[in-house]
Amino acid sequence: MKELQSLDDVFNKRIFRIPDYQRGYAWGEKQLVEFWEDILCLDNNRSHYTGVLSIKKVPEEIYSNWLDESWLIEKRKFTPYYIVDGQQRLTTASIFIQCLIEVVRKHPENVELSDNDIYLGSYKLSEIIEQYIKVIEPKHEINKTYKFGYETDNPSFEFLRYRIFEEPNSGTINETFYTLNLFNAKVFFRENLSTYANNHGLGALETLFEKLTTRFLFNLYELDDNFDVFVAFETMNNRGKQLSDLELLKNRLIYLTTLYPETEVPESVKESTRDKINKTWGEIYYHLGRNKTSPLNDDEFLRAHWIMYFKYSRVKGNDYIRYLLDEYFNTKNIFEKI
Repeated sequence: MKELQSLDDVFNKRIFRIPDYQRGYAWGEKQLVEFWEDILCLDNNRSHYTGVLSIKKVPEEIYSNWLDESWLIEKRKFTPYYIVDGQQRLTTASIFIQCLIEVVRKHPENVELSDNDIYLGSYKLSEIIEQYIKVIEPKHEINKTYKFGYETDNPSFEFLRYRIFEEPNSGTINETFYTLNLFNAKVFFRENLSTYANNHGLGALETLFEKLTTRFLFNLYELDDNFDVFVAFETMNNRGKQLSDLELLKNRLIYLTTLYPETEVPESVKESTRDKINKTWGEIYYHLGRNKTSPLNDDEFLRAHWIMYFKYSRVKGNDYIRYLLDEYFNTKNIFEKI
């Protein structure tokens, strides 16, 4: 555990990716309002403890296949990390900064200027973008490396790039329950920041930016290679905004695939199984979230599937998830089969 670090420290020389075993962005209006009020109400002479941010270095055999990020890792010595705990807060901070950039850019006194000529206090807008959103490879200006995002096969990453961070030429974007939450967060902060700027001026936005990036403090905790991130993730998410039962089941299934020794199940089979789990859950959340105004409840879906596939129970409450996690998809069954 290191000393408390600001958001500016956290983003320095780091690339963050949300791994495939994590759920997507789950914050709703209640959490967004609390985040907004924390920034507004923070006294100019005080700091705000934001919580623990647990990260783990991405193995070289994985990031060596990342095309957009390789130049930043190899040439500028950035370090790629998985976010094990704290993705909701870090996602929210990234969306907030993006919305602030857009509001400053569209202010009447800035509409004719480039990002290099627009200032928020002592920072050029282009500097803020490079520190918190994306770094553009300067020689050819083709590679755009995002400082924060999801693993590339996650549909939320495409949505984040094109709908939240406004990268052009998106093509078709798959939308899910989680991308709806990303969109709602952007609408919330963009509207509130725009109103705040109209009422208080651009100088007030500079104050909000300074509060978020220098006085929102994190305990940054780096997990070593021997730490079981799957167990850590499930344990950590029993606090805060709890995982849904459907999310817990996905994490349990992926965790169980890691328990088989190489002599029992080849690594290629485990990776293939994990890929199928991720694609299945992606398809589920796509359909659950197709109606943006009234997304379907994922736990009700899981309970209905359980009734059809396993058995009907007259017991009410969480009997279905207890059966699935405690009796059916558990470590005991895995080791007995081995």
